Amino acid sequence: MIKVLYDGKCGLCNKEISYYKKIANSKIFEWLDIANNPKDLKQFNVKQSDALLYLHAFDADNIKYIGIDAFILIWKNLSYWKYLALIASLPIIKSLLSIIYNKFAHYRFNNLEHCKVSKNNA
Repeated sequence: MIKVLYDGKCGLCNKEISYYKKIANSKIFEWLDIANNPKDLKQFNVKQSDALLYLHAFDADNIKYIGIDAFILIWKNLSYWKYLALIASLPIIKSLLSIIYNKFAHYRFNNLEHCKVSKNNA
């Protein structure tokens, strides 16, 4: 089972994950809202501030995927999104997506109040 750690207090993040939940096979994914249930993080040895900054996912072998790699893992396991995963995995595309995602992630993290609290408690 793929375990996805996401920020349930982020409107955009929550909408995206809600969409994935609707189209995903429930036997493939476990969705963990770490903003509202930070105790779930203990089993993954991930700090809440890190999990709020970047999307994290763990595959069935407990291998950690962060940021764009986590999205690609999710997309590979969703119908029709497999094609996006394939394109996003191409080196030049993946590099560009990583740059864009990292900039957005830092902007979002620095501007959401609950992320600031988490950052101060890290």
